[in-house]
Amino acid sequence: MSNTPKEVAIIQTRLGEMVLTLWPDVAPNTVENFKSLARRGFFNGTCFHRIMKGFMIQGGDPLTKEPDREELWGTGDPGYQLKAEFNDRAHVRGVISMARGEDPDSAGSQFFICLADARFLDGNYTAFGQLVQGDEALDAIGNTPVAAGPDGELSKPAERIEIDSVRIAPASAFL
Repeated sequence: MSNTPKEVAIIQTRLGEMVLTLWPDVAPNTVENFKSLARRGFFNGTCFHRIMKGFMIQGGDPLTKEPDREELWGTGDPGYQLKAEFNDRAHVRGVISMARGEDPDSAGSQFFICLADARFLDGNYTAFGQLVQGDEALDAIGNTPVAAGPDGELSKPAERIEIDSVRIAPASAFL
């Protein structure tokens, strides 16, 4: 199997665009799920609801489309859960990986993008792609001021950083 990426995901926000290669060779079901959700417009109008400076930004929760349900943000999913596809890809800056609960097989639609190396996550979360363009957008989102969320964690963005769209496109247009 070729390691040349065939498709990329383009995450569009008001703070810029992030282009990520996808890794179907190490996380085929996760990549297919992400692409399917993106093509359905599932992520459009959601927001990055968790920003941990120097660590990661998290999005993909459908409940974030509803500002009046903020106390539930971080608990939403697409109505199903995926089996984990842990692999040997390192969680370094720009890697996109699936967010999950305590159960390794509890990921669904929520994802995070690393702002810095987070090697302690290696082998425990499903990494499935890497940022190839849009470093400045990742930094802009990652530097958004945060406040304490409902759980007391300093990770709630002080302003809404909405995902306008996630598109899947041929990698040849970007690489």
